[in-house]
Amino acid sequence: MTVCYLAMRTDLYVATESETRRSLGGKQLACVTAHSNDPETVFVGTVENGLQRSTDGGQTFDRIGTTSIEQDAVTAVAIDTTDHNRIWAGTEPSRVYRSIDGGDSWNECRTPTTLASAERWSFPPRPHTHHVRWIEPHPTNEDHLYVGIEAGALIQTHDGGETWHDRVPDSRIDNHTLTTHPQTPDRVWSAAGDGYAESTDAGEAWTHPQEGLEHRYCWSVAVDPGEPRTVLLSAADGARTAHAADRADSYIYRKQHAEPWERLDGTGIPMGDGVVRAVLTSGTTVGELFAATNYGLYRTADGGDRWDPVCETWPDAFETQTPQGLAVV
Repeated sequence: MTVCYLAMRTDLYVATESETRRSLGGKQLACVTAHSNDPETVFVGTVENGLQRSTDGGQTFDRIGTTSIEQDAVTAVAIDTTDHNRIWAGTEPSRVYRSIDGGDSWNECRTPTTLASAERWSFPPRPHTHHVRWIEPHPTNEDHLYVGIEAGALIQTHDGGETWHDRVPDSRIDNHTLTTHPQTPDRVWSAAGDGYAESTDAGEAWTHPQEGLEHRYCWSVAVDPGEPRTVLLSAADGARTAHAADRADSYIYRKQHAEPWERLDGTGIPMGDGVVRAVLTSGTTVGELFAATNYGLYRTADGGDRWDPVCETWPDAFETQTPQGLAVV
């Protein structure tokens, strides 16, 4: 059974084939991830209440890492693809933590703020600080992480956080979302505020194919689980039209093979005026991807040709919110 965990700003929305429900109400959510081999286990990062874990499919939650994770704002969380007991969490200010026992205990990695670029890291709405926006584990190397700092750098570690490597010249500055694919483990895709980027050599060099991409403030990127040459991307003209529901104007694009980007107009998913930038994630079968905006949670089974709503009803309160994260297991 497929389970969708959607972190909206104020609620976790859980959707299965038989029900939809909300939990974690009243907490400001920042990110979500779930176990592919244990769909009942889900981790949610919050802005003021640390890292929350549920082992019953999101019905109840407990805060974890209270004695080890110093920051209340957990802004990124990821589960290693090779060892599901290894969990990573990122915070504001920018710190990275690691658990090797499924989240029961945590250790702080070496602080990345010693890197040369760190003196220029700054989050525009709160310029006095910055945070870990995304953590993407390498598909086959458990010690290799890609970490997006908002805003300032895409940094990497090759030894599980013992040492950090600063951004390379061609990488983006404002990386919002990163993704990888097990069929091509050294490929990396980035959706960033300063544009799209991709790497074929595990992040050592980056290219920026933009042809056909009319909107360059990129937010979320996902790859077809069965065809890594099919990439979906959400984008807008800028931060305000991406995130603010009263000014929103965002779109979903697709890139196939070496072709230019195409906007997925008329495919059944709302885009354009009033629609905030989508969060995207891959599904579990060939052609299956999911997208969530302020107007619903949608699924495609054919790589984006056609989208259908996952839920028959959609809470009215969500129409003024921006989705923070989406995990499908």
